[in-house]
Amino acid sequence: MIRKFLAITLLLNLTACAELHEVAKQLPQTQTNIPNSTIGNADIAAGLRQALDLGIDKQVSKLTQTNGFYGNDMVKILLPKELQKVDDGLRKIGLGSLADEGLKVLNRAAEDAVKEATPIFVDAVKGITFNDAKSILVGSDNAATQYLSSKTETSLYNKFNPVIKNSFSKVGADKIWSNLISKYNSIPFTDDVNPDLTDYVTEEALKGVFTMIEVEEKEIRTQYSSRTTDLLKKVFALQD
Repeated sequence: MIRKFLAITLLLNLTACAELHEVAKQLPQTQTNIPNSTIGNADIAAGLRQALDLGIDKQVSKLTQTNGFYGNDMVKILLPKELQKVDDGLRKIGLGSLADEGLKVLNRAAEDAVKEATPIFVDAVKGITFNDAKSILVGSDNAATQYLSSKTETSLYNKFNPVIKNSFSKVGADKIWSNLISKYNSIPFTDDVNPDLTDYVTEEALKGVFTMIEVEEKEIRTQYSSRTTDLLKKVFALQD
């Protein structure tokens, strides 16, 4: 009798285990090692390219518009330190509007130059390698932007510099600054200045471009709502 009872108990336990096993097989399976098991470097590289493309499309394009630099405090180009005395001196004698116009045309030249950036960025974004992908993804909030900067800064400088030089003439910056500096140099007891602003504005324009790309990268990394495609959601979930 005891043997029969034990046999029935064992049979019931085996049946329950089998049913539990079937239920378990139907439950969603989670991955504990996501980076290695569910997505490869090719997807990661594609996701990073997509994030940078968004940064270029959404943020850099804004800089090419009127007041793209001048109206954006994050990237607005101010005078270099050595020319602050020009700005201050003109305002002291009631020529603040001329000083403002001088700043505005510097920013206009930068807005004009940034239009030349997109083709260079496109080539650089295509060049993100599989080997670079994971280190960029798990890097700092601006790791992709820094990668892009390292690959494009020299090319962009060489492209921007002549454009800005031409833009000074195109937007009237050369005449405005010639007049502005002439006015300043006529103020008694001041040291004359005669700066070349092309290099300075080129460097500031480059900083502005990468600042805005970095804005978009940080949003995608930190805000789920900014991941507007399935690929972005999939890739950047790895670094959450």
